[in-house]
Amino acid sequence: MKAKNAIRPSNLKIYMYLLPGLLIYTFVVLVPLFMAARYSLFEWSGGPNMTFVGLQNFATLMQDQVFWKAFGNNLFIIVLSVIGQVGIAFLISVLLTRSWVKWKQFHRTVIFIPNVLAAVVIGFLWSMVYNHDYGLLNNVLSSIGLESWIQPWLDDPDIVMGSVTAPLIWQFIGFYLIIFMAAMQNIPEELYEAAKIDGASAWRQTWYITFPMLKNTFKVTIMLCIAGNMKVFDHIFVMTGGGPGNSSTVMAQYAYDVSFNRFELGYGSAVSVGMLVLSLGLIFISQLIGREKKS
Repeated sequence: MKAKNAIRPSNLKIYMYLLPGLLIYTFVVLVPLFMAARYSLFEWSGGPNMTFVGLQNFATLMQDQVFWKAFGNNLFIIVLSVIGQVGIAFLISVLLTRSWVKWKQFHRTVIFIPNVLAAVVIGFLWSMVYNHDYGLLNNVLSSIGLESWIQPWLDDPDIVMGSVTAPLIWQFIGFYLIIFMAAMQNIPEELYEAAKIDGASAWRQTWYITFPMLKNTFKVTIMLCIAGNMKVFDHIFVMTGGGPGNSSTVMAQYAYDVSFNRFELGYGSAVSVGMLVLSLGLIFISQLIGREKKS
């Protein structure tokens, strides 16, 4: 039975409940953001002396080849991650909805486990997998007669980006799998039953029912994928430190190096602000591309 006299909390109580979370968000996100924007206008090495330089740091940033190289590496990771994380998660989620698949809960749990591991742990784990002398990957290739495929996976500038992206894809497939499976539960079963009556194959049901019904979910997952991979740092720092050279340096890694290795905190703040602007720009473009055209 519905409550006859449902009492709505006063606006003051609602605001009081929201206040702790809002304060935490303000001090953890907004305050550092505004401080970084402020510091980016100064030449500062961390001491008491700060020299105001206006937009000079951003002018330097526009001509910084290492920064744009790092941005290109982030784009490379994003493209592979959208295909690998989102694409593979969607395919697995479709398979797990099939009646002939057994132990579905077990599969979901196993696929999701890497998502709960720390990025540092993932970095160390895959560093051992990629090790040229005793790594699992090269040992497997050697044991099956593919010695010609053995590579210095983390030391070759031509393949290192693919090597550091693979752990990212492996780790977060489970995250997007959960999102897709939750969204699929909201698709009316009557649509699939009608399609079966009409003789539609499982592939056609996926293409003409599942995929269109999850269009908004795809937008959200792609946005999350872009945002997450634009700030990737931990596991690359553990695996390669951005090397060899700058071949695997990403923007977060570069901001860290500038700020805490070169002690150029003003310019490092400018790098962080530039990373934020580019991230928002990519998210906006992705949402603009996926926007439905109104008739």
